[in-house]
Amino acid sequence: MIDCEKEIKKYWDEEVKLSEDDVGVLRGNRDENIKKLKKRLMDDSFPLHKEEINQGSYSMKTIIQHPRNDYDIDVGIVFKEDDLQKKGKNNPLEIRKYIAEIMKDDRFNKQPDYKKNCVRVYYNDGHHIDMPIYKEYKNENKTIQELASSLWEESDPKSINKWFVKRKEEKSELKKIVQLFKKWARSRNSWSLPSGLILTILANEKYVSYYSRLDEKFYWTLKALKDRLKYDKKVFNPTNNDEITSSDKHSVKVNNLTKRLDEMFVFLEELETTSDKKKVLLIWKRFFNDDFFVNQVKEIKEATITNTNQPWLKQFDRKN
Repeated sequence: MIDCEKEIKKYWDEEVKLSEDDVGVLRGNRDENIKKLKKRLMDDSFPLHKEEINQGSYSMKTIIQHPRNDYDIDVGIVFKEDDLQKKGKNNPLEIRKYIAEIMKDDRFNKQPDYKKNCVRVYYNDGHHIDMPIYKEYKNENKTIQELASSLWEESDPKSINKWFVKRKEEKSELKKIVQLFKKWARSRNSWSLPSGLILTILANEKYVSYYSRLDEKFYWTLKALKDRLKYDKKVFNPTNNDEITSSDKHSVKVNNLTKRLDEMFVFLEELETTSDKKKVLLIWKRFFNDDFFVNQVKEIKEATITNTNQPWLKQFDRKN
């Protein structure tokens, strides 16, 4: 493969990863949200939660840029079961309704509401904070945490974070691979592809480590993923081996992912054979649906494309 590591790294640095300033804004809103929750609980003489648990891409540091600021911050709220029982809120639906109600604020354009697995707080600049609610109790000297879903479901919200931290230590560029994969998955508004967690699990599972460059690792990881999904579309939680793609909703999205990867590799495989760097950059442009790579082509001093009427070149101007 033609070496485009510099351009892919630049793309990751400028267009994919979240800046420290943006991370700071999200962190500030998260902290403000927790502060407000504590105040509202105290005002209502409700026992304070015992712990907050950062979850999801915010915790794993794989959050990516979003053009409409539609960022999702997950922070688990853990109550003691005894406190919920004393206040008559030990029903999973009731505690979600209660937290959504006390988090309402006249400054919000859209008021907080309760979902199946969390309470969602919407911020006016586009992003939202999801607060899964947990209860904690002791069972034979073992600490149990359960998520307030349709029923109380036993859960270990810290386990995925621990799993990913360990995987990043083992696989030096896994975080970048995950973020590039997520960037591509969100590159077309019409697509409906799996959640960031499923994409992260798949990227880790098929991570190709025996290439030195980031562009090579990313390409061969994608190809391994494409081949994997042809014969096996099930994805399992790596911490407890439960299947997380068994529902119709998730199954449809994994099928969509398989289809989109197959479509991409009709032209993406040309990366393996072409010796024209401009063409390679335009292939990446089409893959990510991003004009960033057109600007990279312009920076190449010596023209290497002699026939601009080649059919492949015309395809890169389409929006897929």
